[in-house]
Amino acid sequence: MSEKVTKTTNKDTCDTFCYDEDLVQRVQPKMDDVLGVELIFKALSDSTRLKIAYALTLEEELCVCDVANIIRATNAAASHHLRLLRNMGLAKYRKEGKLVFYYLADEHIHQLVKIAMTHANE
Repeated sequence: MSEKVTKTTNKDTCDTFCYDEDLVQRVQPKMDDVLGVELIFKALSDSTRLKIAYALTLEEELCVCDVANIIRATNAAASHHLRLLRNMGLAKYRKEGKLVFYYLADEHIHQLVKIAMTHANE
C-alpha cells in the first residue's frame, strides 16, 4: 500500500506577476496621504497607552492619578505615557489647581479606539 503525500502550499500570493496599470496609477499618488498617520498607530501600539486611550473613551476626562491607578502604574509612568499621547496630538490636558486632567483630543481618536476595540472583540 502506498501512501500519497499531498503537499499543501499557502496560496496567499499570486502565482504570476501582473498588475492593473490604470488602478495603480489611480491609487499610487494617494499613498502620500498616509504620511504621519503611522505615528498615531505607533502611539497606540503600546498596550499601556492603548489602555489609557481606552479609559479616556470611557470617561470624559481623567486626572493623572486616576490614570495611574487604572493602569496600575506610578504617577510618573502614567505621566510619561500621557505626555507622549499629548505630544502625538492624541490627548489634551487641562490643569485645575494641583490636578491635571487628560482627555482625548477629538472624536476621531474616540472612534479609532472604539472601532479597534470592537474589531478585536468580534
